[in-house]
Amino acid sequence: MIIEDEEKIARFIELELIFEGYEVEKAFDGREGLVLAKARPFDLVLLDIMLPGINGIEVLRRIRQYSEIPVILLTARDAVVDKVVGLDSGADDYITKPFAIEELLARIRTCLRKRKGTSQIQYSTSIEVGIVRLDLERRECWVGDQLVELTKKEFDLLQFLMENKNIVMRREVLLDCVWGYDFGGGTNAVDVYIRYLRAKIEEPFDLKLIHTVRGVGYVIKDEQ
Repeated sequence: MIIEDEEKIARFIELELIFEGYEVEKAFDGREGLVLAKARPFDLVLLDIMLPGINGIEVLRRIRQYSEIPVILLTARDAVVDKVVGLDSGADDYITKPFAIEELLARIRTCLRKRKGTSQIQYSTSIEVGIVRLDLERRECWVGDQLVELTKKEFDLLQFLMENKNIVMRREVLLDCVWGYDFGGGTNAVDVYIRYLRAKIEEPFDLKLIHTVRGVGYVIKDEQ
């Protein structure tokens, strides 16, 4: 569900999500959003902070009284205090307008994956791109029939890139989604860990798995 009072933005997001295969409902103020959130079993809420009627933070607090549904906050604000208040109020993630739709889609997939991980339903426990396979249950990385030892952060970074294959991921997005909001280092940490992954996965097996998009970030492609 999208709770967003700017109808053009809501419609744009709706069309992109429909194109990706999601079913979408929209609400244009906080009160309508709360009514819909209670009435229907949504998988995720995209929630604007600046809403008429009831603001997004209050909507989030009321939702958290009865549900752990993933909530991603949408806002034009970029102040640290807004991020802190939103996350402390129970938001799962936070994205600032204007944003690239690819980044929003990646954050949606991450939230849904985390939700699936805590559910009783059985989902796929592996990801494959070419001859590279991640066993998510055992947290093992296999290249062909060879087990490759990865640190926790290397595994998390590779998993995120593989889950979002064919989508260019900005360094800032990788930093937020893999390292977290409270990480004190810069985006050069991403470059360092990409080098670690290439040294362990690409060079020994003569693969080209992770592609650099200069000035932007990284992408894993189906073609190797």
